[in-house]
Amino acid sequence: MGQLSFEVLLSHSPRDITQKGYEKKRSKLIGAYLPQPPGVDQALPQERRTPVTPSSSSRYHRRRSSGSRDERYRSDVHTEAVQAALAKHKERKMAVPMPSKRRSLVVQTSMDAYTPPDTSSGSEDEGSVQGDSQGTPTSSQGSINMEHWISQAIHGSTTSTTSSSSTQSGGSGAAHRLADVMAQTHIENHSAPPDVTTYTSEHSIQVERPQGSTARVAPKYGNAELMETGDGVPVSSRVSAKIQQLVNTLKRPKRPPLREFFVDDFEELLEVQQPDPNQPKPEGAQMLAMRGEQLGVVTNWPPSLEAALQRWGTISPKAPCLTTMDTNGKPLYILTYGKLWTRSMKVAYNILHKLGTKQEPMVRPGDRVTLVFPNNDPAAFMVAFYGCLLAEVVPVPIEVPLTRKDAGSQQIGFLLGSCGVTVALTSDACHKGLPKSPTGEIPQFKGWPKLLWFVTESKHLSKPPRDWFPHIKDANNDTAYIEYKTCKDGSVLGVTVTRIALLTHCQALTQACGYTEAETIVNVLDFKKDVGLWHGILTSVMNMMHVISIPYSLMKVNPLSWIQKVCQYKAKVACVKSRDMHWALVAHRDQRDINLSSLRMLIVADGANPWSISSCDAFLNVFQSKGLRQEVICPCASSPEALTVAIRRPTDDSNQPPGRGVLSMHGLTYGVIRVDSEEKLSVLTVQDVGLVMPGAIMCSVKPDGIPQLCKTDEIGELCVCAIATGTSYYGLSGMTKNTFEVFPMTSSGGPITEYPFIRTGLLGFIGPGGLVFVIGKMDGLMVVSGRRHNADDIVATALAVEPMKFVYRGRIAVFSVSVLHDERIVIVAEQRPDSTEEDSFQWMSRVLQAIDSIHQVGVYCLALVPANTLPKTPLGGIHLSETKQLFLEGSLHPCNVLMCPHTCVTNLPKPRQKQPEIGPASVMVGNLVSGKRIAQASGRDLGQIEDNDQARKFLFLSEVLQWRAQTTPDHVLYTLLNCRGTIANSLTCVQLHKRAEKIAVMLMERGHLQDGDHVALVYPPGIDLIAAFYGCLYAGCVPITVRPPHPQNIATTLPTVKMIVEVSRSACLMTTQLICKLLRSREAAAAVDVRTWPPVLDTDDLPKKRPAQIYKPSNPDTLAYLDFSVSTTGMLAGVKMSHAATSAFCRSIKLQCELYPSREVAICLDPYCGLGFVLWCLCSVYSGHQSILIPPSELETNPALWLLAVSQYKVRDTFCSYSVMELCTKGLGSQTESLKARGLDLSRVRTCVVVAEERPRIALTQSFSKLFKDLGLHPRAVSTSLGCRVNLAICLQGTSGPDPTTVYVDMRALRHDRVRLVERGSPHSLPLMESGKILPGVRIIIANPETKGPLGDSHLGEIWVHSTHNASGYFTIYGDESLQSDHFNSRLSFGDTQTIWARTGYLGFLRRTELTDANGERHDALYVVGALDEAMELRGMRYHPIDIETSVIRAHKSITECAVFTWTNLLVVVVELDGSEQEALDLVPLVTNVVLEEHYLIVGVVVVVDIGVIPINSRGEKQRMHLRDGFLADQLDPIYVAYNM
Repeated sequence: MGQLSFEVLLSHSPRDITQKGYEKKRSKLIGAYLPQPPGVDQALPQERRTPVTPSSSSRYHRRRSSGSRDERYRSDVHTEAVQAALAKHKERKMAVPMPSKRRSLVVQTSMDAYTPPDTSSGSEDEGSVQGDSQGTPTSSQGSINMEHWISQAIHGSTTSTTSSSSTQSGGSGAAHRLADVMAQTHIENHSAPPDVTTYTSEHSIQVERPQGSTARVAPKYGNAELMETGDGVPVSSRVSAKIQQLVNTLKRPKRPPLREFFVDDFEELLEVQQPDPNQPKPEGAQMLAMRGEQLGVVTNWPPSLEAALQRWGTISPKAPCLTTMDTNGKPLYILTYGKLWTRSMKVAYNILHKLGTKQEPMVRPGDRVTLVFPNNDPAAFMVAFYGCLLAEVVPVPIEVPLTRKDAGSQQIGFLLGSCGVTVALTSDACHKGLPKSPTGEIPQFKGWPKLLWFVTESKHLSKPPRDWFPHIKDANNDTAYIEYKTCKDGSVLGVTVTRIALLTHCQALTQACGYTEAETIVNVLDFKKDVGLWHGILTSVMNMMHVISIPYSLMKVNPLSWIQKVCQYKAKVACVKSRDMHWALVAHRDQRDINLSSLRMLIVADGANPWSISSCDAFLNVFQSKGLRQEVICPCASSPEALTVAIRRPTDDSNQPPGRGVLSMHGLTYGVIRVDSEEKLSVLTVQDVGLVMPGAIMCSVKPDGIPQLCKTDEIGELCVCAIATGTSYYGLSGMTKNTFEVFPMTSSGGPITEYPFIRTGLLGFIGPGGLVFVIGKMDGLMVVSGRRHNADDIVATALAVEPMKFVYRGRIAVFSVSVLHDERIVIVAEQRPDSTEEDSFQWMSRVLQAIDSIHQVGVYCLALVPANTLPKTPLGGIHLSETKQLFLEGSLHPCNVLMCPHTCVTNLPKPRQKQPEIGPASVMVGNLVSGKRIAQASGRDLGQIEDNDQARKFLFLSEVLQWRAQTTPDHVLYTLLNCRGTIANSLTCVQLHKRAEKIAVMLMERGHLQDGDHVALVYPPGIDLIAAFYGCLYAGCVPITVRPPHPQNIATTLPTVKMIVEVSRSACLMTTQLICKLLRSREAAAAVDVRTWPPVLDTDDLPKKRPAQIYKPSNPDTLAYLDFSVSTTGMLAGVKMSHAATSAFCRSIKLQCELYPSREVAICLDPYCGLGFVLWCLCSVYSGHQSILIPPSELETNPALWLLAVSQYKVRDTFCSYSVMELCTKGLGSQTESLKARGLDLSRVRTCVVVAEERPRIALTQSFSKLFKDLGLHPRAVSTSLGCRVNLAICLQGTSGPDPTTVYVDMRALRHDRVRLVERGSPHSLPLMESGKILPGVRIIIANPETKGPLGDSHLGEIWVHSTHNASGYFTIYGDESLQSDHFNSRLSFGDTQTIWARTGYLGFLRRTELTDANGERHDALYVVGALDEAMELRGMRYHPIDIETSVIRAHKSITECAVFTWTNLLVVVVELDGSEQEALDLVPLVTNVVLEEHYLIVGVVVVVDIGVIPINSRGEKQRMHLRDGFLADQLDPIYVAYNM
């Protein structure tokens, strides 16, 4: 096996076809500009040549490339140009970071996959194959001298996260690789993360190589060593080295800067490509239409094709018409003209008379029927086709539908439906092979009309009566047949060919090819359409020729079969594609008995493909010695609409060489023909496809716009005027007009003839001597930034990068997708199963460079998919439109992806330059700022509200509790529910008071605490927490509530507990017995140093006595409690809440929500910080209402718990978090009916408030409202609140006051810190919901965060707040000392400079609405856009992560969650994948596309992870900074990491 894979690889290497003549031609064309180092042929390494044994058929399978889009690309000259271009790149060492992939995704055949060959030992040219049991060539086996530059970069980085494979490959070791990558990668060590946009001096860190090849590095995370970045954050080398590589790569100067703009209806302008002033322009005169020779009328030509069949069938019935072959190459069957005539008549008779009834026949003359015949049965097809012609019905030949969901089969069904087909003719064998239902019927294929399947084998048909004869007319304008054509977008059209066109075409081909009676012709092409049909089925019958038909299945087994048949039958003519010539070359070795001297014409059907020339040349070189003459090779050009467009005539004169054009690729991209070229590497060599057909006129017109004649040196679409062409697209008059009725115009504006021309869909020009040259197809045209590229040219360049090792030759698809107002090139190739990750990645990187050098165009995305997974056309080619569809909908499932948006996307808006803001000098008149009302608003004034609030008499909450315990001792304040919804515990006023007293005693006696000491309360959500809190107040201690560690996850949750305890300087820690044990457990000891805990008190065991006295604070401004919270940016901040602020806070909430002792409120929140804690612990004591407490963790076992409780207790007000709402929306989505049956009723709820510290999640609240509307929930009941560190609750919807409003703002304006209101549904619109009503006693103003000046109404700025319940300052800030006091005492820089405000750190705006609030004044709505410290500054604009995340989540159904962050100016997108790991790579292009389209940003890194990897805190907010640290420390275990170039 080892030997075999070697041969297969080598048999494709460009030096197989080496003959002196070829060498000469090659050196003439390319030698002058190949960089030739002394003695080394750099383009083609000649080291490891092994002797190749004679071919055996088992090897054909390995070597064969399947597909119709392949060997026409086989340009050896081109290969060398590509290799030379890559060699030039060698000097520019470019380190491209290789994507990391989880090991389960790496589908491998040998250990080598994980271990690159050890380049450090031995000389590099030996390329020794180590540890290679299966004989897979290692990645150093290519032309290593030339690939050195990239192999270095790629072998440096590593694909697997463990270094376990290092000993298995002769000791190469991961240690070396790591050292390599470290030594090569410049790691900047400035104090700030490097800026990609500027050039900076770089200091590379030298890492010493470990001594000895088996040295193992002790892995820290995987195999990454830790290093410090400039800002002191330890990062793992593996990820950040790659990012650094990426940063360095991106620093290479990009394309030249672009100038002008086009307006995208906003000032954020996309750049528009300006024409290059030096671009080549056509300079020739206007072309003249080219007329073909006269179509000579030969007297004995038949008046119609049926007449010819009748003549030969009766005059020479024994003459052979068609010989079919079996898969062994033996003649299977010979169809004579006699049999063809009688059987066709039989079919005609049966179609017309045996379907349906006598009165109602199913098929009448002129109706369409479809022909479904396999590729190995031309005889049955031929009989059926002529049967249709004789019956005057219209055959529509199609491919056999293999499965119900064959690629493109649906579109074919649509064609059949539109043609009104009801009958399908098929062969017996084919009928048996079609998929059947259990009852034996053939199911209806997807999108197909209902068909009657009719078998045309003679034995199944009735004999026509003696007196019945078909009606044979002269050819007329009735439709003869319909040929299907697949368009670029995958739709299928039917081209109608009339009987007169059919006959004239046969005559023109007979004249052009010089066909004579009884010639033998070998046909390898598909006989159902195109050249194969025209020569092998139609023209052959007109001339009574004998066709030897070679099926595709035989070619697969024996690629030489057609050459053998030419020898065996001494055939005069053969019809092939360049693929067939290539296959023959690969397999021809040592076939001694081949003689091709009988051939007078070798028709190359795809001769119009620019890459067929190399196959023709190579074929001639090898087979010239076997009797093949140069003038025999006749390329032709054809199209479904224009039939044969041009064909090279067979001549007897061998002195006249065929036409050649060596064209500048650069000129071609501008549609201009330039023969000489400075950039000698990028040329396209094309051959002529002969002359215009007899009886036709040809011209070329500009490809787009009005059909104006081209100049002589301009590329245009070839148009033909002749009888022998198609006449329309069946049933599509509009498209027919554009294609079949074109009147080319001269420059003066008049048409050149009164006859219509037909667009052929071919791009080309008419050269000297009337020779036609084709350089591509309209369908393959991709216009990128105003330049035209041809898909086939790009395929050829990709294939010239010695692909044989990595991808299958014929399995490459190139297409363009539209992203951000331009076409972007995508290449998809099938990867060989034995190529390693590194090989493939190396190949991909080189393809990008080759295409960049030769075509001067960037590739947007290059994807490799596993072998045999691209959708196929029936003959094995790639179904392009289907591939593109799969790519765009994210179901292509690639195994490797490389995206290069940084090089391709050059039309992004200019980065924004910040304008200096106008300072205090701007005019302020009263409450106006430069013409706008100042954005300020306030809740109701606390002083003016008359209410019988008894609790106001008391300054301190501890006093309120004592008063309630005396006046209403048995009133229940708290009820705690368990996961079954039953009451687990409850507390009355007096129970709480007595419990708090006992805890106070415990603190003073057992804890020996003084008043003012800090106590950490580590409790699960419940009643113990509340009692402990009031116990602290009674003892004069300052409580801090801390979330207990999670028993299943101590390692990550306990350090946070420890940190809060330490930072808050707690003198003691109170908790339950259970958590006590947890804190002393072995797991805890592994996570933190347990010896440094303060004393731990267990409140399950309380003293029985009461305290001598209850502590009363001396001053309301002293500290009541500390509120600690970890922000989403990973900052731990504790704020001080004084007694005065705490009481004011409770009063404000009481007034806003109208809370009284008779009320019940359901609370499903975490009680550790912010408004959640206040509602859980404080409000009931202050207002006297009953709180029904539902720990959110209980919802994980019973999602309906919260709503059932709300319904059961007839609650009017309830509070929850976003995570609770999400749990209900996801967990109960399908259960609303059963909940209704259980009596769930939410009609009494008037406020359901989401407690949050972020922009309202409007999509979630809306889907929640919609989902539970059926259960009585009023949509206006659902609202959100807003709190932050400086003020724990600024807004809360409350009971009275207008409904929350929603506005739509332009997302692009927001990036520029501006608010622009737009209509709902307009592009780039973003819905923002008001964050509840401003609480009583709260004043808000919007200020500019930089200048601190006040802003006008509807202007975006920072929300500043002034209120009696503001926190009084930070206790300590852990991790960032820059957040100083100005958060709590800022003043405006002008206007009202006296008031002291607290800065919330949130961007938002105020907008006066038309609604009136409770005071009868117009209502000011506050809209929050996002936190300033979460926002990302990119390209000078401010982006809020949530906006990018929302776009990304919409991009693919498998993305469940997304988080974005920046790292060294790169945007990193992390997505959670809900699906198989095979889908991971589908997401990379989709994520990149959507962020480009909607946000004008290029994604730097896409990380695909498992569900649940993105950390989310108790409020349901994403912890993006934790995620960032985890990513950089390589702790995420991602499924895939893609680094976009």
